[in-house]
Amino acid sequence: MLPVPDTAIIVVAAGSGTRLDAGAPKAFVGIDTHSILRHALDGVFAAAPAQVVVVAPPGFEGDAETEMQAAAGDRVELGRVVTGADTRQGSVAAGLAALWGDVRTVLVHDAARALTPPEVIDAVADAVDAGSGVIPTLPVIDTLKKVDGGDIVGAVDRSELAAAMTPQGFPRDLLERAYEAALASGIEYTDDAALFAAAGLPLRRIDGAARGFKITTPDDLERARQLLTDAPVTRTARTAPTSAAPAAVPRVGVGTDVHAFGGEGSLWLAGLEWPGEPPLSGHSDGDAVAHAMVDALLGAAGLGDIGEHFGTAHPEYAGAHAEVFLARTRQILEEAGFAIGNVSVQFQGNRPRFSARRAEAESVLSTALGGAPVSVTATTTDGLGFSGRGEGVAVTAVALIVARTAEQA
Repeated sequence: MLPVPDTAIIVVAAGSGTRLDAGAPKAFVGIDTHSILRHALDGVFAAAPAQVVVVAPPGFEGDAETEMQAAAGDRVELGRVVTGADTRQGSVAAGLAALWGDVRTVLVHDAARALTPPEVIDAVADAVDAGSGVIPTLPVIDTLKKVDGGDIVGAVDRSELAAAMTPQGFPRDLLERAYEAALASGIEYTDDAALFAAAGLPLRRIDGAARGFKITTPDDLERARQLLTDAPVTRTARTAPTSAAPAAVPRVGVGTDVHAFGGEGSLWLAGLEWPGEPPLSGHSDGDAVAHAMVDALLGAAGLGDIGEHFGTAHPEYAGAHAEVFLARTRQILEEAGFAIGNVSVQFQGNRPRFSARRAEAESVLSTALGGAPVSVTATTTDGLGFSGRGEGVAVTAVALIVARTAEQA
């Protein structure tokens, strides 16, 4: 059991990433073999021990939990994932509500500042005192001008300016008081330092690091990738890549799923609707073929299982069909640096009669996986077991994945 820390780090990862335009919430976009969030958490867990609260977008809590566990190593008990809000301010408030009672110092960190060195995180935590907040800054090096439309109307003295970064550190009691005031006023602030100052509370600055820039646009993402290529981050033993890191050799995963007949609506199996057949019961559509494939793919990559990413804690997947599960699984693997080689599936059951629609099912499943080959076979058990008695179906899937090449990325 680790000692209970008196410092907490709220990692805000609930942004949509509209300006990055990468087809996923920003924190879950890949930089190299890992996501923006994973890189941010690597830095956080390499700093001095602290409670770590990851604020994730609704529907991505399972993904955030996977990233948190992979980065935490032997500190996993210090981490927790909570659901964010529509605004940054609301998301930080959700993080504050999850803090342990022993926490006295709170750091608020943007996951988008994924390459922030752990030394900066420690320096901010060390600089916080009982009466003021602390933010890391960088000097403004560009020449700045005041403008009015297309006209230059004056100069700005850049010696009086600094670029604010994260993490920003505060005494917990003062930050919570500032948040109460902000929520009461209805004003949305651009960062926690502005909210803190608006409550009449003092702030100090320390030096930040250039690597702590915010990943907002595709150019920023490319800059981060280049930095990691040129100067890989040295990881300590506790933050060494886990089994989720792509290896140079192919990786194999096995998934199984069992569903009983007795659901509502139509039977969905292998990505197809089977009119006139008894439906399977399940949280989504009961498609045991698709679910076994998901577990095989996630297992091969070391990225958890279907319950983490699509279980009952994710009501948005209730009633979803195979193409939704498989497309999202493919995205999770790609963000972690993997490509799908192929998937082979066998289901055991007396019905439906599968052979006439085999090619159709394989095409639907393959398309959902971006064209990766999928083969599906069906067999009976000669009346043995629950599937032989016609009570349901059992499925086994085997998946092969490989590290993505530069062309695939």
